[in-house]
Amino acid sequence: MNTDLLANLARDYYLSNMTFSELVDKYSLSRYLVNKYLEMARQTGVVTILIDTPLRRNQELERQFHQLFDINEIAIIEDGGLENGRDNLIRFSAEYIQKYIIQSSIVGTLWGATIYDVTEHFTPMVRDGLIFTQFMGENRKYKSAAGSRRMVENAAQKFSSNFITLSGPLYIVNKDVRKGLIHEIASQPAMKAAKKMDMLFSGLGTLASVNSIPDWRKHIHEIFPHVNLDEIAGMVYGRPIDINGKVLVDPSEDCVFGLSMLQILQTPRRIVIVPSKFKAQSTLGALRGKFFTDLIVTEAVAKRILDEIE
Repeated sequence: MNTDLLANLARDYYLSNMTFSELVDKYSLSRYLVNKYLEMARQTGVVTILIDTPLRRNQELERQFHQLFDINEIAIIEDGGLENGRDNLIRFSAEYIQKYIIQSSIVGTLWGATIYDVTEHFTPMVRDGLIFTQFMGENRKYKSAAGSRRMVENAAQKFSSNFITLSGPLYIVNKDVRKGLIHEIASQPAMKAAKKMDMLFSGLGTLASVNSIPDWRKHIHEIFPHVNLDEIAGMVYGRPIDINGKVLVDPSEDCVFGLSMLQILQTPRRIVIVPSKFKAQSTLGALRGKFFTDLIVTEAVAKRILDEIE
């Protein structure tokens, strides 16, 4: 069967709301064949029907978190213990973040599978004057669609807007090289834009994510000098933190190429999305350290965080 015919029929019926009579006239088909071909379009996957269940938030858990932590906004998405909890979180996060993006002029973002999935769920629109920027170096996962440079490009494409990249790795151990590269002409557009960010959205990392890069794993003690790796609960903006939210790297030994932690924390809105309960310790440390203004998690993550506290 000609799939083009199935697609055209389905498009006219489902999207243009044409009646059977109109389809009969347009395609010179009987009503029987119109009905048969529309059914074939569903059976062959040319047409898929999605029932978009409204996303619900667990307000009781949100109240508990507001009592425990000093954070502006917390969204805990109901998952009912279902496997689609992550999908619900991504959908909600995309809508939530997009609401603030359209009110902004400069938006920063990082890398990672979660952020990639969120940007993929943005509703395309034209937003003149909007800029997406990197505010830290790259994670060196150049073969991954979730790499840092592609992230700002991907987000910008959704809004037909501009983006600025920051060429250089996330960690540069040599202090003179790091400072020199920050002040290079090529780095200045991103650095200047990043200092004026209206908002940023990010995921959370773990020490395992750092160790996934062979060179970083080999030189971990140079990247995080005088840090007890066993104390690392998670990674926030490339820096290791403990379960109480303390940054474990002294600012004078910070190897991150990009904005300093102090500069990042001056961004008015900082949104973090955590879909995995295995990052409960990272999230707890981030909450205690007040690194974010907005937290979006599933019920499973929220309950694991409460278990960590107990």
